[in-house]
Amino acid sequence: MNSVKPAMDFDGHCAALVDQAVLLASCLTEQDADLTTTVPSCPDWNLAQLLRHLGEAHRWVEELVRNQATDPPPDNALRVLPRDTHQSPAEVAAWLTEGARRLADTLRTTGPDVRIWTPLPSGSPRFFARRMAHETVMHRADVALALSSAFTVDHSVALDTLDEWMELGSLPEMFDVHPDRRELLGPGRTLHFHATDTPPEAAADWLVDLTGDTLAWRRAQEPAAVSVRAPLTDLLLLIYGRTPADSDTFDITGDAELLDFWLARVLFG
Repeated sequence: MNSVKPAMDFDGHCAALVDQAVLLASCLTEQDADLTTTVPSCPDWNLAQLLRHLGEAHRWVEELVRNQATDPPPDNALRVLPRDTHQSPAEVAAWLTEGARRLADTLRTTGPDVRIWTPLPSGSPRFFARRMAHETVMHRADVALALSSAFTVDHSVALDTLDEWMELGSLPEMFDVHPDRRELLGPGRTLHFHATDTPPEAAADWLVDLTGDTLAWRRAQEPAAVSVRAPLTDLLLLIYGRTPADSDTFDITGDAELLDFWLARVLFG
């Protein structure tokens, strides 16, 4: 559970969705990116496929929210992804940002509390505003890694992205989808993550507690079997599986094998 005030609200998620898409698009156009470049953090995809997936995801959610759907629409367009593209980076960038803006507009028009279908508990546009904002953050990271570009995230966005990851990963439903995660549970299994570049009021500490019957977490600075200290963006990339734990960026103390075991089991997004 988390007693810290959320870093972002519904309007903030809608704004971040567009901001992150614009930043991603700028990365493409500034470098005149080769869209056939393999994405190391999504090795089955090249840039064209990753960008098509993200843009189609925005459009899929926009349709769902606009229609206030009680069942999900077909999602073939965001899963069947041709490797070739005849579009330029500028054309793909414009298509991506247009879809993000349309989704944000539809979310705002619909409002946060209308009852709709969501894949996990929530049943409202709040879920999709947050999920799509952070989906765009992390795929922007994928693009930056593929192009060897710098990647930074505002602290409020990074904090909320990590909180959402912890919340979704701790849902009881995850045991049904990923039964092997039960193997994480055991006595003495706790992990602590601390961001080294945030002010104290950010409370940028996460304690993952695997000692009970569920995958629990809380924002807390407590002793743990293994502790990881690093700048916030680097923690985000580590926990989302975009950066390996053996990087010099991370100060790891305690049971490093537990950290590796946990990271291998909880890959997400």
